[in-house]
Amino acid sequence: MFHGGLRGLARTPEKPRNRRQAARRLFSYIWAYRLTLFLVAITTVGASATPMIVPYLVGRAIDQSIVQGDRHGLAVTMGMLAGVIAAGYVFNALSNYSMAVIAQRTLQKLRDDIFEQIQRLSIRYFDTHDAGDLMSRLVNDTDTINQFLSNGLNRTLISALSLTGIIIVMLRLQTRLALVTFLVIPFMVATTIYFARRARKAFRRTRETIGAVSAELEENISGVREVQAFARERVNVRRFYELNMANRDANVYARTITAAFMPAVDILSAIAMAIVAGYGGYLAVRGQASIGLIVAFLGYVQRFFMPIRAISQLYTTMQSALAGAERIFHLLDEQPEIQDAPDAIEMPPIRGHVVFDHVYFGYKPGEEVLHDICLEARPGQTIALVGPTGAGKTSIVNLLMRFYDVWDGAVLIDGIDIRNVKQASLRRQMGMVLQDTFLFSGTVADNIRYGRLDATDEEVEAAARLVNAHDFISRLPEGYQTHVQERGSNFSQGQRQLIAFA
Repeated sequence: MFHGGLRGLARTPEKPRNRRQAARRLFSYIWAYRLTLFLVAITTVGASATPMIVPYLVGRAIDQSIVQGDRHGLAVTMGMLAGVIAAGYVFNALSNYSMAVIAQRTLQKLRDDIFEQIQRLSIRYFDTHDAGDLMSRLVNDTDTINQFLSNGLNRTLISALSLTGIIIVMLRLQTRLALVTFLVIPFMVATTIYFARRARKAFRRTRETIGAVSAELEENISGVREVQAFARERVNVRRFYELNMANRDANVYARTITAAFMPAVDILSAIAMAIVAGYGGYLAVRGQASIGLIVAFLGYVQRFFMPIRAISQLYTTMQSALAGAERIFHLLDEQPEIQDAPDAIEMPPIRGHVVFDHVYFGYKPGEEVLHDICLEARPGQTIALVGPTGAGKTSIVNLLMRFYDVWDGAVLIDGIDIRNVKQASLRRQMGMVLQDTFLFSGTVADNIRYGRLDATDEEVEAAARLVNAHDFISRLPEGYQTHVQERGSNFSQGQRQLIAFA
C-alpha cells in the first residue's frame, strides 16, 4: 500500500560543538607537516627575539654613547640596531612563507576529506541538509581557516613569545617598575574574557548565516527555469534579501564586539605608559634609574601592548576559523546511515529476479510511505508502477538501489537480501534514469562510461546504439567528444535520458 513520497523533511539543526575540541582536531591536520612547522618555530623565535633587543640598544646608546659623547660607540650601537632590524625582517619573511605552505597543504587535505565524506554519506543526509550549506563548508569555512593559518597563526605565536620575552626583560631591568606596570594585566584578562565569550557565539552565527545564503543561492541557480516558469523572482528576491540581511547583521554584531575590544586595549596601554613615565621619573629623580633605562622601559611597555593588540586583532580571525572548523568537523563526523554489513559479500552477476517481500518503509518515523508491499519481477520482464504523485513509486526504486533501508520485510535480488551485499557491487550492476536526468561535466563519452570507467570507445558506441542514441550523438559537432555543459543544459531532456540509458 502506497502512502506518499519524500517531501517536507525538516532541515536538521546542528548543535554547537566544543571549540577546544575543534582546535585540537585542526592542529592534528597542521601537525602532519611537523617538519615545516619546526622551521616556523625557529623563525618565530627569531622574529620574536629581535624586537626585544631594540629598546635595550636604544637605552644603551643614550646612557653609554650620547650622554658620554662617545661617537664611535654610538656608531657601533646603531650598526647593531640596523642588523637586528634586518634580521627581524628575514625571520618574519621565512616564518610567513613557511606558515603559508602549511596553510595551503592543510586546506587541501581538509577539502579532500570533506569531498570524500560527501561521497560516502547516505542519501538521507542530503534530504535534510542544503547543498549550498555543504558548499559553504567546502569553500567559505575552509577559507576562514586558510586566512587564520596564513595570516594569523604565526603572528599569534610571535606575539605570544614576544609578550613572554618582554615580561622577562622588564623584570630583569627594573623589577619595581615592571611590577607597577603589570597592575593593568588583571584588567586586561577580565576584558579579554568578557569579549571572548560574546565573540565566540557571534562568529558561530556568521558561519551559519553565510551557509544559509549559499544554500539559497545554489537552489535558485539550479532551479532557475522553475523560478522563472512560476514567476517566483520577486518572492525569491525577498527571501534572499532576508537571509542576506541576517548574515549582514550577524557580521556587524561580530565586528562590533571586536571593534569595542580594541579601544579597551588602547586605554590600558595609555594607562601603563603613564604609570611608567610617572614612576620612572620619580626613580630617575632619586637616582635609582637612568634616563636610558626609562626610555628603554617605555619602549618595552609600548612593545608589551603591541602583541596584546595584535592578538586581539587576530582573535577575530581565530574565532571565525574555529567556527568554520566546528562546522567542518560536524560534517566529517557524520556516519553514513546505509553501511555495508561486516560480513557483506560481493553481489554475483545479476540475472534480474526482484522480490519485495512484505516491505514497510517511510522517510520519517511514524509516517509510512510503503505498507506491506509484495512485488515480484522476473528476468526479462518490463514492469510499470502506476499511481498518483507521491504514492511511493520512486521510493520503491530508492529501496531497490538501497539508498534507504526498509523498516520491515526484505528486498531480494536473485534470492539475495540486498542488505547482505556490498553497496558498490550492487549499484555497479544497476541502471537508474530519473525524470530530471543529470549529466556530469566532461564529454558525452565520459558520461556513458560513468558507471564503467574501463569501457573502450567501441563499447561506449555499442551502448549508445543499443538505446538509439548513436545517431544524434554522431551529428554533434564533436561527436562523442562533445563537451557537456553544467547539468547537461546543452542537450534536450530526451537526449539527456538517452545518454543516461546508455
